[in-house]
Amino acid sequence: MEKVRVLIVGSGPAGFTAAIYTSRANLSPVLYEGIEPGGQLTTTTEIENFPGYPQGITGTAMMEDLRQQALRFGADVRKGIITSIDLSQRPFKAVVDHQHEIEADAVIVATGASAKYLGLESEAKFRGMGVSACATCDGFFYRKQDVAVVGGGDTACEEATYLASICKKVYLIVRKNYLRASKAMQERVFNTPNIEVLFEHNTAEVLGDEDGVTGVRVVSTSGEERVLDIMGFFLAIGHHPNVEVFKGQLELDEQGYIKVTPGTSKTSVEGVFAAGDVKDPHYRQAITAAGSGCIAALDCERWLLAQ
Repeated sequence: MEKVRVLIVGSGPAGFTAAIYTSRANLSPVLYEGIEPGGQLTTTTEIENFPGYPQGITGTAMMEDLRQQALRFGADVRKGIITSIDLSQRPFKAVVDHQHEIEADAVIVATGASAKYLGLESEAKFRGMGVSACATCDGFFYRKQDVAVVGGGDTACEEATYLASICKKVYLIVRKNYLRASKAMQERVFNTPNIEVLFEHNTAEVLGDEDGVTGVRVVSTSGEERVLDIMGFFLAIGHHPNVEVFKGQLELDEQGYIKVTPGTSKTSVEGVFAAGDVKDPHYRQAITAAGSGCIAALDCERWLLAQ
């Protein structure tokens, strides 16, 4: 069985930042990239709000930069998925791709959270070409244009009002005949003149061409169809933290995210640290994920030194 000091699970901004810091601390981390090498950012086209890239950069290119930086300092970056892990005793024991066994003195969990999508074929076709699950990340590209947001909760209302501040028109597509959002968020939506709420409507098809999204076909519960001419289609129906392999071993909050001691990356299991979207239901930004990867690495280093 292979033995390592630090095992990092996940390869988004949090995972690679943790790898950079633990490598520079001579902890010889081993990072497994998981099912989506590079994380969610690899599905994003242009990134303009990450510090250090004044001209912007594609998500794929930025993640490759982070990967190369981790490799430069000696991180062992590997393809593979942690299919099971035992956190009941130290050293922790993990299995990669149902085959390779590995022991680790410490574990940093950076598996992220996956956005929920409607499951439409057309939606998948235009993902990254007008279909997005992050208005804060991608809304700027659709300024002064018409867009649509799907969802009826606080996140959907927040994203709709944000988009309304930079876009010409925002359609809020709501499946039910009411909003699930808080009263304050509802009032904000209803008081924003360029937001049109379409209650009891479902998305039937995202429309587009080789350049990206051009519209969306919606259907009301009464069967009436309508085509909305839009350039951006935003999903705000929630995220799913990628914690399956850790369930029953790490304490989770009511939404399923890993709970950490406030102000730290420390989980309910000593020697296991969490970073990035897997423990953050609020911000879900590349820069906050990278920052929490740094925190996890420093917490991990200090904990190992104290052993």
